[in-house]
Amino acid sequence: MPLILPGHPMLRDDDSPARREAKLRRITDVLIDRIDRLEETRGSAWSVFQAAMALEQEVTARTRQLEQALADLSQRNRELAVARAAAEEANRSKTRFLRAASHDLLQPLSAARLFLSALTDTPMSEAQQELTDRLSGAFESVEELMHAVLDISRLDSQRIEFHRKPVRLDDLLRRLAIEYAPLAEAKGLSLRFPPTSAVVDSDPVFLRRIAQNLVSNAIKYTDRGAVVVGVRRRGATAWLEIHDTGPGIRAVDRNRIFDEFQRLENDNGATGMGLGLSIVRRACAKLGHPIRLQSEPGRGTVFRVGLRLVDDAGQPVPAPQLNAPDSLRGRVVLVIENDNGMLRGYELILSERLGMIPRLASSTAEALATMGEEPVDVIVADYNLDGGDTGVNAITALRRQAGHPIPAVVITARRDPEIARSCAAMGVPVIEKPVRTVDLQQVLEQVLA
Repeated sequence: MPLILPGHPMLRDDDSPARREAKLRRITDVLIDRIDRLEETRGSAWSVFQAAMALEQEVTARTRQLEQALADLSQRNRELAVARAAAEEANRSKTRFLRAASHDLLQPLSAARLFLSALTDTPMSEAQQELTDRLSGAFESVEELMHAVLDISRLDSQRIEFHRKPVRLDDLLRRLAIEYAPLAEAKGLSLRFPPTSAVVDSDPVFLRRIAQNLVSNAIKYTDRGAVVVGVRRRGATAWLEIHDTGPGIRAVDRNRIFDEFQRLENDNGATGMGLGLSIVRRACAKLGHPIRLQSEPGRGTVFRVGLRLVDDAGQPVPAPQLNAPDSLRGRVVLVIENDNGMLRGYELILSERLGMIPRLASSTAEALATMGEEPVDVIVADYNLDGGDTGVNAITALRRQAGHPIPAVVITARRDPEIARSCAAMGVPVIEKPVRTVDLQQVLEQVLA
């Protein structure tokens, strides 16, 4: 604003001194206000400039820190690469050493065994006979340990080669039966090998080693009862199963038993170094054979090894197509499941694949209402329903309403012994999830037989 001096049009001569003074005061206030705003604007711009400078300095510092961190990370990566290379070379050296040491140690052990065998053919006193028996057992333990260490070193080697070919499981089981019959007989155990015609794709040497370790463990840790080794077909897979009536394995121990030198508290005094299952795990991983374990303390153990079915020429065998069996065709099945997706899946499988007539419900109340419309031949109930409801409760209520024990099946994802006991008391079989159509068909045929 231009400076206003006396004689300016805004200051008229006829204004009284008081009016002129008031006008001048107002003009002065406006000027001061404008100057203050100008200073504030200048101050804000300076503050923004200072903030920008500080931010630039912060970005520069952080950039230097990031560059240093990247340099440190690069150095760590180089160190890790060197350490990894050293570890791999050490592992290769260990493998070479173990192979050489195993060979060099087994040679004198084999000679000692020959001398000991010759000694046992000579007349000896009872005390001498006991000593030779103990020596023979000790030699066998050392040889078993050396063979196990050699197997582990081979399986840990990156250069191991497998010779996969069609393997007839019946031949394998026949050899195992001859090999382990004396051991089972000495413990008073029943050892059974049901016949099979399955042919699978595997390395015959390592597959036999896997089976030997599992069968040996089953006999070793079972004091009474039986060991059964058989094959169960599931689609395009043959599961080699080893069942025993031993002490079982607790849930907390089921992972660590596959580690080296692991022994369980309830091992009933069995001898061994705890290497057998480690060899099984390594061999199955290398060969691509899935391994499953099912066990309950006091009720035995089942090991399963999955093997791909092939024909005699080594070609994969397609999964068999299920045909609706006459025993299930037209039978009414009540499905109780709280998941809509699962409910639809059951409906399709039961109606289109098995030829049954499904009735669907999501709770015990719905199931009871459905039962009022039409009687059913069998119940398929999921254990876990909504609101604390269970498949066991639903079966109990439906049987009470019908006045007779309707055949039923419980399906569950929970491996709970209490569920198994409750269902066994009711005479109801249990299928564990994931549900396979062939398993469901077999169980339905059994309960409706």
